[in-house]
Amino acid sequence: MQINWFKYASPATFYPLAGTLARVFGWGALVLAVVGLYLTFFVAPPADYQQGQSYKVMFIHVPAAWMSMFIYVVMALWSASAMIWRTRLSHMMAMALAPTGAIMTFLALWTGALWGKPTWGTWWVWDARLTSELILLFLYVGFMALASAIEDPQRAARACGLLALVGLINVPIIYFSVNWWNTLHQAQSIKANEATMGTSMLVAMLVMTFSFWFYAIAAALTRVRNEILEREAQSEWVAAMLHEGKP
Repeated sequence: MQINWFKYASPATFYPLAGTLARVFGWGALVLAVVGLYLTFFVAPPADYQQGQSYKVMFIHVPAAWMSMFIYVVMALWSASAMIWRTRLSHMMAMALAPTGAIMTFLALWTGALWGKPTWGTWWVWDARLTSELILLFLYVGFMALASAIEDPQRAARACGLLALVGLINVPIIYFSVNWWNTLHQAQSIKANEATMGTSMLVAMLVMTFSFWFYAIAAALTRVRNEILEREAQSEWVAAMLHEGKP
């Protein structure tokens, strides 16, 4: 049986699917977070020979940093889709992703400061990796502010799309900054073809990453449902749904 995926570009069709998926990914995020935290504190080595127990921050910091970049790329793709095909849902999805991306970026910066103090002896340095990550936070905030400042949805979608696409150049700068410049920030511990950490640490890291990923999906889908209700408030299908008492 062939599935017509294009039908889900309609907010009315996507709304109930988003609710189901949000619940599935929300519970999945909770289960993975519990398992990941157990692996972090009870299975992974209690201390690193150089960093001591402070290295445990890594299991929150690294997934948050990964998700901050990944969410921005997905947000930019949805924004480009809104500009090209002018689908209402595309801009709504981009708007729904932005707050979660901003939270992940702030969490990466905050945990990085907590990790940096015992490791580097300072909370913050104008390091290439840290500075470009801070710029990413400003891009998220700017995206949300721009969308809120423009009342016309089509104009907002175009303006936000341009900002998201221009800001996309910052993502590879963040990722490759430790290779391009001589920085305090350590190089990647996990690469496409190798990992420079023990198996128990790697498994804990990946489980925590998937929990963050599932949470981001659940949060974005929940938020886009609110966006749909707000923008489609005058439509017949929303009125019918509210009349029937459906969530």
